[in-house]
Amino acid sequence: MIRLGFVVSQFNKETPVTERMAERARETAEEHDVTLVETLRVPGSYDTPLAADRLARRDDIDAVAVLGAIVTGDTSHDEVIGHAAAQALTDISLDRDTPVTLGITGPGMSHDEARARVEHGATAVESAIELAEQLEKV
Repeated sequence: MIRLGFVVSQFNKETPVTERMAERARETAEEHDVTLVETLRVPGSYDTPLAADRLARRDDIDAVAVLGAIVTGDTSHDEVIGHAAAQALTDISLDRDTPVTLGITGPGMSHDEARARVEHGATAVESAIELAEQLEKV
């Protein structure tokens, strides 16, 4: 049985985009009969790599799904956050030899677009499960 860890960014929780993403992620985990070992909530998407790394180090976690929404603002700050988070999460996955899936939507989204993409929580979990299962075989 696959054991997952979730990292959920809270920055857009007031909309409530990330909580809906986490809800879809939990539902998907249940549908696939996998165990959700731990959920860590962090302030924003930029903060997800440290939490993902902590979970990826654990022996009782096979994969980590990272959820968040990066909504555009008045500057290009959202692009900086998106690129930094994506690169750091990729590095963690490779360094820890543990699947870390990117369920962070954006950058460049409006709040409406972010709300329309809550299904990415489910997709991140499905990817984590599939990758963990494939890696068990090699």
